[in-house]
Parts: sequence; structure tokens; C-alpha cells
Amino acid sequence: MLAILAPGQGAQTPGQLRAWRDLPGVEDRLRWWSAAAGVDLLEVGCDAPAETIRDTAIAQPLIVASGLLAAEQLGLPLTTPVGTDALILAGHSVGEITAAALAGGLSVEQALTLVALRGRAMAEASARAATGMTALLGGDPEAVAARLAELDLTAANRNGAGQIVAAGTMSDLARLAQEPPTGVRLRSLSVAGAFHTHHMEPARAALAAVAGGLRPAAPVAAVLSNADGALVTDASELLSRLVAQVAAPVRWDLCLATLRELGVDAVIELPPAGTLAGIARRELPGVRILAVKSPDDLAAARELVAEHVGIDQVRGLPDGPRPRSAADDGALVGAQA
Repeated sequence: MLAILAPGQGAQTPGQLRAWRDLPGVEDRLRWWSAAAGVDLLEVGCDAPAETIRDTAIAQPLIVASGLLAAEQLGLPLTTPVGTDALILAGHSVGEITAAALAGGLSVEQALTLVALRGRAMAEASARAATGMTALLGGDPEAVAARLAELDLTAANRNGAGQIVAAGTMSDLARLAQEPPTGVRLRSLSVAGAFHTHHMEPARAALAAVAGGLRPAAPVAAVLSNADGALVTDASELLSRLVAQVAAPVRWDLCLATLRELGVDAVIELPPAGTLAGIARRELPGVRILAVKSPDDLAAARELVAEHVGIDQVRGLPDGPRPRSAADDGALVGAQA
């Protein structure tokens, strides 16, 4: 079974689309997507400095577009139903929108329109109060979560691999820095606000106000929910969970637990890749992990898609010959961690 993962905010890096721009048709595609997102993706993805792409309203469309762009090079979204014994899609925070599009629940244009609204709404919600996020590394997860509750902070991300991200007011985060849980290292995160907490309720409401006008399609593959690691295959449930997760904690640890229970044996992380692949290497021992960081990684990723899903279920695999499957040569090339 193959899991395709899409990263969340914080994974973006300056120039992340530069290596992709010269692939056939990519520049035209990005100009069209820019119209849907209301952001010049070529500018922010190729030339903008780190400070510019740190803006939530820019970072979120850029991250989703990067994942969708690489996925199209792999022949995704899928065109016919795929059983949960072959493929699972999952995204961390805003990456869940990417996953929903790849599963066929949202069109690419719907996904980009939705993520643009999400980014703007979360940026506006962040400006209402002085809030932030701090990563806690190490310690017992339940003890850490209990300590955060004592400080009126939220365990906004439980990422596995000994990492929990606390979110709340800057004053409460300062109390945490003064009295951290035993055996825990703290790292302040450069984000605009307390994402995935009640502070994002205005953003959730803004998304809910427009979600009724969306017409999601039935997904052809299951998406893991950030809320609880559950497999979601219903269109309306998928959309409602995308709206709710803006103001609710991300339980990536539960998504990883589901991947283990399902017997996933290979993982592809879409760009801007690295973070989720690193967590997966620690949490899913023995699983083949591939982080697609540049077009140079596409050949290995196509091998994995062809082996697990089969080329008859994708739209075709551009920019190269038909990829070999394991049946062609008895070995998987280039996808070992």
C-alpha cells in the first residue's frame, strides 16, 4: 500500500518552484492557477524572499500549488476508484486540501480557491490578537498535553516522533517558556498566530459561509482526516472536515497510527517535501520513504505509483516513457529511503 502525503505551512522555501518551471506546460499551468488563487504563484514560488512567503495568505496557496503540480507530473489526480488496500492520501493541516484534490473530492480550481480563502481568513484571524506557536520536543506526550492545558494552551499539532506544537496567546507561551515540562526542549515557531485553536474560529466561520456553495465529488481514494486519523470517502464529510480542522488540533500522530495499522509499505511526500518524510522515517520503520524535492525525484516516484496503483488508473505519466513496474524487472529503482 502506498501513502501520498502533502505537507503543511512552514514547509515552504524560497524558490521552491524554480526547478519545476521549465517542465513542459508548467508555466502556463501556474499562470492559470494564479488566477484561481489570486496569488502570482510564479513570482512567489520562484523569486520572492522568505519573508514574503511566510505570509499565511501567500504560503498556503503556494504550498498546495506545489503539491498539485508535482502530483500532476505523477499522473494524479486519479480517474477511477482505488481501494484502500492500494493507496491512501493524507495532508498535514493545509496539505489536507491538496490530498482532497488528489483524491478527486475537489477539482484543482476548487482547491486553489478554497486554500486562498483559507489563507486570507487565517491571516485576518491571526491579526486579532497576539498569538503564536511553540514546538515542544521530547517528553511524555500525555504529560506535555496536560501541562499545556494547565497554561490555557492548546496542543495544536501532535505530530508523533516526540513533537507537540503548543498554540495560544503570547503571554501564555511566555509562561510555558518559563516553566516548561520536564525533559522537553522548546522552539518558538515563526508563524502568524495560534493555528488550529479557538483563535481561528473566525477563519472557520468564513470557510463555512462559502462551503455550502461547493459541490465536492465523491473521492476515488480515501483521505486520512487530521481530526482523528479516520479514513474519509464521503464527499460532504470530507468538505466539512476541511472546514472544521482550521480551528481544531491536527492529530498527525493518529494519521501515522492508521498508516501503520493499514500496513503501508511505501510513502511519497509531495513538495515542498522533507518534514513529513522525516517524521515517517522515525515513525514507520521499514517503510520505503521518498521525498519529492525536485523534478529529479519524479522517476522514482512514478515507479512507486505504477507499482501500487497501476497505470490504468491514472491520467497518464507525462515527461517520460511508461514507467516500469516491479513486474517488469523484479526490482524497485530509486525509492529506498
